[in-house]
Amino acid sequence: MNLPIQITFKNMEPSNAVAARIEEEAAKLDTFYDRITSCRVVVDAPHRHHKWGVLYHITVELGVPGKELVAKHEPSLHGVLQHEETEKWHKNVEAGMPHRDIYVSIRDAFKSARRQLQDYVRCQRGDVKTHGLPPQTQV
Repeated sequence: MNLPIQITFKNMEPSNAVAARIEEEAAKLDTFYDRITSCRVVVDAPHRHHKWGVLYHITVELGVPGKELVAKHEPSLHGVLQHEETEKWHKNVEAGMPHRDIYVSIRDAFKSARRQLQDYVRCQRGDVKTHGLPPQTQV
């Protein structure tokens, strides 16, 4: 990536390891589209639940010509609260829970950003199927 990546940490201490992982993931985006004009990443840890741990919110904003793509990874406690009432915890119950690991949250946020970037590139190239006008007849 030609431009520097802006990384902002909210409600947590800045970490060199997390910043390095973000830069690594951002460099991968360059393989899909080399005309990215800006990249801003916000890492937020708004709540510290004693029961659920720290749930991370990651926002990736990519500036591309003519558009800005925003990908967010914000966990919700909806899945956790639903399974709170059950007495037994199984592995499949844990699969829907929000990520407590910051690296998994970063991976998922950049996966969403990559998908949006790929869709944008397809539209730019004209690979997206467009429907023509419906056939008209004269009577």
